[in-house]
Amino acid sequence: MSIDRSEEYVISLIQELLKQPTETEWLEFKHNNFDKEMIGEYISALSNSAALNSKTNAFMIWGVDDFTHELLGTIFKPSKTTKGGEALENWLLKLLTPKIDFKFYEVTINKKNMVLLEIAPANINPVMFSGIEYIRLNSHKKKLKDLAEKERELWRVFDRVPFEKQIAVDSISGSEVLSYLEYTKYFELLKLPLPENRDAILENLVSDDLIIIMDNATYSITNLGAILFAKNLDKFNTLKRKAIRVIQYKDDTKFKTIKEMEGKKGYAVGFEGLIEYINNILPSNEIIKQAFRENKKMYPELSIREIVANALIHQDFSQSGNSVMIEIFANRFEVTNPGKPLIDTDRFLDSPPKSRNEALASFMRRIGICEERGSGIDKVVIESEIYQLPAPIFESTNEYTIAILFAHKELIDMDKSDRTRACYLHAGLKYLQKNYMTNTSLRERFNIDKKNISMVSKIINATLKDKKIFIYDESVGSKARKYIPWWAK
Repeated sequence: MSIDRSEEYVISLIQELLKQPTETEWLEFKHNNFDKEMIGEYISALSNSAALNSKTNAFMIWGVDDFTHELLGTIFKPSKTTKGGEALENWLLKLLTPKIDFKFYEVTINKKNMVLLEIAPANINPVMFSGIEYIRLNSHKKKLKDLAEKERELWRVFDRVPFEKQIAVDSISGSEVLSYLEYTKYFELLKLPLPENRDAILENLVSDDLIIIMDNATYSITNLGAILFAKNLDKFNTLKRKAIRVIQYKDDTKFKTIKEMEGKKGYAVGFEGLIEYINNILPSNEIIKQAFRENKKMYPELSIREIVANALIHQDFSQSGNSVMIEIFANRFEVTNPGKPLIDTDRFLDSPPKSRNEALASFMRRIGICEERGSGIDKVVIESEIYQLPAPIFESTNEYTIAILFAHKELIDMDKSDRTRACYLHAGLKYLQKNYMTNTSLRERFNIDKKNISMVSKIINATLKDKKIFIYDESVGSKARKYIPWWAK
C-alpha cells in the first residue's frame, strides 16, 4: 500500500466508501476530531479489524457527518499537523508496533476539504499503539485484551497466509515476469497508459501485489497476479487445475457432450472472451411481441456475467484438483465452484457477500467484472422476472456451491417448487426495494391474466405454508395484504 494514490483515485474511493450504509469495523467517519492519540488508537483498531475481516485496507475519512454521510468538509490538515514539534505521520509511526503502512490524503470534493487515511491490515501480529492493542466491535473502538474471542480469532487469521499472497513462481527476472503475464491487459483494464519502460511496468504490478520484489533483486509472481493475468495457466504448476471448464450437452442430461472447452488465460484477461463464448453457444428463445417475432438468448447476459463472476471470486482455492465448471444443458445453465458458501444460500439475495479471496474480489470489482458493493444476485433475480424465466436456484452440496438458471417455462409447466421459489425471491426482491409483495405484483411477475387471479393466491398460500414468506399485517383484508420474506419477520 506504499504507493501514492492519484487525487482522482482518492476522490473516487471516498465517494465509494460513503455508499456504505454505516460505519464498519474497517471504516470510520470523522468531522473535525483529529486528536493525535485518538488517531493512533484508531490506526491500531482499524488495522487489526481489517485483518480480521480479510480486507485489503481500512479507512478513516474526515469531513463527513457520521449519520447522514453528508460532506461537511474539515479543518484537519495532516500535512501541517505536528506533535511535540514532530510531523504527525512520523510521530504516529514511532508509537505503532509492528510498523505498518498508512498514509493521509488531502483532497477537495465539492469545494470542501476532505482527508482520507488509508491503513494496511495487520499481519503476523496485532498492531499496538503506545503498547496497547485495539480492535473494532461493530463501530466502536475497544481494547483487544477485553475481547478474548476477537483476540483468538485474530491470531487464527495470522496463522493463515491468504491464497492471493502465496507465490506461484519465484526468483525470476523482470523480463520473465512479463513473459508470464499479460501486462498490457492490466493497464487496459484499469484504463491506465502503458508505461514506456519495463521498470515502470513492474512498479505498477508490484503496487497491486501481483508481483513481489525479492531481497536478491529478482521477482516472484503471486497467486493473485497469476490467476488474474496469466498468459497460460498451464505454466503455473499450482494453478493449472484452476482453469475454467465449459461443457455443452445435447439435452437435459450429461449423457452426450456436444463440446468442451478449458480456458487457459487468467480470469481478468479471459473473462470477456469467456462470456462471449458462452453467449455464442447458448440456446435462443423466440419472443412474440405484437406484430413481430424476436429471437433472444435464453438467459440474460447480465445474469450470466454475475453468476460466473461470483463463482470465480468465491471459490475455495484450497481445494486442489478442481475448478469452476460451467455446464450448458438444453433446459438449464449451471455454474459450480469449489467450496461451501460462507453464507446460507437462502440468504444470497439479501446478505452482503463474504469472500474467501478479498484481494481477488477487490481487483475484479475495480475492473468492472463484478458488483462494487453487493453480490449482484438481486440483478439475477430481477432479470429472471423480466425475461419471464423460472426463479434461479442457489444450493450447496458436497463442498461445492451451485447456481442454476432455467430456460423458459410456461407457468402451467412449473412445479410447486418452481412457483414457491419464485414467490419467495419476489418477496425478498420487493423488500430490498423498500416495498412489499402483493397479489398484484406476483401476478405481474408470472404474467398471469387478471381473470386467473386465484392461481396467484394458490402460489402465495403454498409459499406461506412452506414458511418462506409471512403476511406483513394480519389485520388487513386478504385482497390488500402485503407479504415479506421470512428473514424480514
